[in-house]
Amino acid sequence: MADTGKGTKRFGEKRQAIVHAASVLVNEVGVQATTLSEVARAIGLNATSITYYFSRKDQLIVAVYEETLDRMDRMASEALAEPDPEARLRKYVALHVALRTRIRKGERGLVTALSEIRSLDPESQQPLLDRYRHVVEKVRSFFGEPTSAEQRALYSARAHVLLEAMMWWPVWSLRYSTLDFPRVEQRMVDILAHGLPALRGTWKPLRLEVRHWRSDSEGAPSQNDEFLRAATIMINQLGYRGASVNRIAESINVTKGSFYHHHEAKDELVLACFDKSHDRLSATQMAGKHGGGDYWERLSSVLYELLRLQFFDPMPLLRTTALQALNSEHKNDVVTRSNRLARRFAGFLIDGIADGSVRPIDPLVASQIIMSTLNAAYEARRWAERFGDGDEAIATYASTLFSGLIDPA
Repeated sequence: MADTGKGTKRFGEKRQAIVHAASVLVNEVGVQATTLSEVARAIGLNATSITYYFSRKDQLIVAVYEETLDRMDRMASEALAEPDPEARLRKYVALHVALRTRIRKGERGLVTALSEIRSLDPESQQPLLDRYRHVVEKVRSFFGEPTSAEQRALYSARAHVLLEAMMWWPVWSLRYSTLDFPRVEQRMVDILAHGLPALRGTWKPLRLEVRHWRSDSEGAPSQNDEFLRAATIMINQLGYRGASVNRIAESINVTKGSFYHHHEAKDELVLACFDKSHDRLSATQMAGKHGGGDYWERLSSVLYELLRLQFFDPMPLLRTTALQALNSEHKNDVVTRSNRLARRFAGFLIDGIADGSVRPIDPLVASQIIMSTLNAAYEARRWAERFGDGDEAIATYASTLFSGLIDPA
């Protein structure tokens, strides 16, 4: 008779099935809405059976994240084995496209969005964050061994942008058939490697005169604006679940009742934060569109302003990580507006190709890379603070778009 203990192959296979089912649920509904009962139902077990493998939900969630981090680490190691930075970049993108292809063909639970790690208790959270930092270090080493503090900062920005581009890829890849994936992969590598402008390294942002997307440093904000600012920062830092109504209210010294005077539910507040962020992004785009210069200069001006928001403004833009916990209807609405803003960036690029200031690239693919690069900038706030000059921080980070991730030969 076969051993039915926890060291058997069958135990391992069933545990893996549970982890994969939980991964799917976390991606679809977020950590809070993922329950042991729902996981059990997804694979035809009862909740009691699940506890044989995971006695508590938090153990299962940690296992889900560990599996994704293991996969990310293996992919980074495989790419790092390539002989030079461009080959490593090409391999890394190819591995992510291949993963998404397998998922499209029916493999489930292969990778989980990491956006809610910071909502876990510190004891569970810290080892996972350490594992992620190890992946970041490995991706940074794609670009070589830095020989100065400036070069290390540049390589860190490149790793950050590349990781975020691959995390955003699953969202916008839904708009493409897998038959088009090989072409999209080639375009992604080209854009990431060599940047956007026709004259590589060009960065001459112009001053946009009307800048109402920046926080008003003189006027007192309304209480609702204070709610939006506090919620945006807290969700960016702690994820949807970690940003509780109590924490948001306490951070601005008001009561929970005051919160519900302005917002019927937390989801309504998150949507208001997204609307505010999208309004500010849109206003910046339109100011740049009607500004002077060629279209790369106009786009550079928009990028400069948006990176300044993400790095230094008291109220940054809301990260797309908050999407994970929204219901499907609200999530679709937010993604639809995000795609419209991305298409406006594509319009800048198309007009730039026409006037010769942007090189011939795929503007739809490039626009999504722009969106992920801006989205990731909030996480680089501490990185930006290390620069003595804010403009230098912005230019170093933006170089991932105006020079690309690979140094010219």
